[in-house]
Amino acid sequence: MQRQARQRLQALLLRNEIRYVGRSSWTRAHRRWLSGIKLPNAAQQIAFEEYVQACEECERRVERFEQAILAQLEHWRWRRTVQELQALRGISALHAVRIVAELGDFQRFDTPRKLMGYLGMIPSEDSSGPRRRQGAITKAGNSSARRALVEAAHAYAHPARVSWIIARRQVHASKRACDIAWKAQLRLCSRFARLAARRLPRNKAIVAVARELAGFVWAIAREVKPA
Repeated sequence: MQRQARQRLQALLLRNEIRYVGRSSWTRAHRRWLSGIKLPNAAQQIAFEEYVQACEECERRVERFEQAILAQLEHWRWRRTVQELQALRGISALHAVRIVAELGDFQRFDTPRKLMGYLGMIPSEDSSGPRRRQGAITKAGNSSARRALVEAAHAYAHPARVSWIIARRQVHASKRACDIAWKAQLRLCSRFARLAARRLPRNKAIVAVARELAGFVWAIAREVKPA
């Protein structure tokens, strides 16, 4: 819902050749910029204001959901796993809760590839004799956890660094989880850069990064025992 609302707003602005030149969207600077926009057509201005209001309402709804989930998290047996996974770039509390709720006990996945297969993130294959042809990912597994990982993978399109947001989350994670998270950043950010340099479509590059991110999620979660 939130992403759709933002996409509709962005599409309206692009149709009017209005582009934000700042570094990041939905920051305070971006919101100030939005507040000063006046479209020449009255009907478009009404649509613009409705889209902005829809985005703000989605944000408030997400905040309410997050507060309710975090309140319940204190008594959840997988609380420690959620905290450890947040050491990874792109995986917020909601992403971590979603992944753990969908996958449960990671001990049942003996290898990272088994987890990737369960998530439907391994390439499909059409082989016959000496011919071996691989296609798109199977999408045969848990779609909710897969989408969470794909959403998180977008964070690796930028150079590796520990932002203040990540540093704040890592306060509650173990050193081992933080070390794995930094290793993930170095590998996955480099991986995305190489795929982008090969002019691979962005969506395919993100899915490739998400597949490898699943392996790092597996590495962290396997070391945590439920409370």
